[in-house]
Amino acid sequence: MPRVKRGTKRRASRKKTLALAKGFFLTKSKLHRAAQEAVEKSLRYGYVGRRLKKRDFRSLWIVRIGAACRQSEISYSRFMNGLKLAGVDLNRKILADMAMNDPTAFAALAAQAKAAIAQAPAGHTETALPQTAVVETAAVEAAHAETPAETVPAAKKPRRRPAQEHAVRADQEPAVKADQEQE
Repeated sequence: MPRVKRGTKRRASRKKTLALAKGFFLTKSKLHRAAQEAVEKSLRYGYVGRRLKKRDFRSLWIVRIGAACRQSEISYSRFMNGLKLAGVDLNRKILADMAMNDPTAFAALAAQAKAAIAQAPAGHTETALPQTAVVETAAVEAAHAETPAETVPAAKKPRRRPAQEHAVRADQEPAVKADQEQE
């Protein structure tokens, strides 16, 4: 089998790593070994950061919407519930943009949400369920009401996981061997 020294591929790989490490501090941008560790860590942080960014923006949008809601004299949760009752399907990003750049339109949405909450039946400010879902839940509740308590099965004992069973067996084996040696 011929000897392979990987010269060009190794050089290309190291160049790529050093290119990714450009701008890093001291040896992390100059020496391959230090650069490799720094690049791996930076890629890991980047992966996590792309997910954290989504959470951060959502919380920012909620804060902005909440501030605009307070100006319209409605709480954030009642505003969002009112929008659902009114059938307005705008996401938080758009609502936050409206709150910042178009306060009159946002005030109109707040008024619409308040009107939808006021029109909802007393005590039922949650979003309206489809009629079929209401019928199904009523049927299920009726079936549970008719079922006697004796026919309801008792809760099962939780099963032990196999790893725990092996640990117990391993603990029991030395005791068994000790008993056999004494006899």
